[in-house]
Amino acid sequence: MNLVKTCKENLQLMRDNEFEELVEQASLFCYKHDIIVPTMDEEYVIPGRSRRNAPMKTNYHHYRVEIFIHVIDGQLAELMIASTRDLLMLEDQLGVYVHHMRSSSDFSQLEWISSLAEKMMEKGMHEIFPFVYLLLTLALILPVATASVERAFFAMNIIKNPLHNRMGDQWLNDSLIVYIEKDVFACIDNEIIMQRFQNMKTRRGQL
Repeated sequence: MNLVKTCKENLQLMRDNEFEELVEQASLFCYKHDIIVPTMDEEYVIPGRSRRNAPMKTNYHHYRVEIFIHVIDGQLAELMIASTRDLLMLEDQLGVYVHHMRSSSDFSQLEWISSLAEKMMEKGMHEIFPFVYLLLTLALILPVATASVERAFFAMNIIKNPLHNRMGDQWLNDSLIVYIEKDVFACIDNEIIMQRFQNMKTRRGQL
């Protein structure tokens, strides 16, 4: 419970005081990788849509209120409704789990978190200690998620160049997936792709 309280306080502090610092860090990253940085005082326009019927708002309002504060408020709401019962169960499971680990020879030779997670699956302990297994899973996913975000930012520098700066979100997402997972798409035969486009009713044509 103390950890949850600390997380809530840190999120609230970030919400109130740290947006400008985040913008500065993001701007430095963009300048370093030749990514266009929007001027915060200028009017925000939704990519791919006309300015005519768009509501008047600045880039600052969009990024701070509609994205930054919205995301943090969502996290705070999740923490507010977090089940006390689940937290108590996690605390109980950790105590029993640590005691079991110390008394079992099956876990004495393990050196890595991944090996520990595999052993829990092998012994069926992921069902006995689900919250402990969830913590291990999150610890394993975090480095992979960080690397994936870095790959996505690098790809955006190539895909969303000045000529493509106004592309819509869906088009950008599709282009990024093809570029980031190019090893997978390289295995798809060109004939299959052409046949798929030929079979699309709205754009039928001989390729």
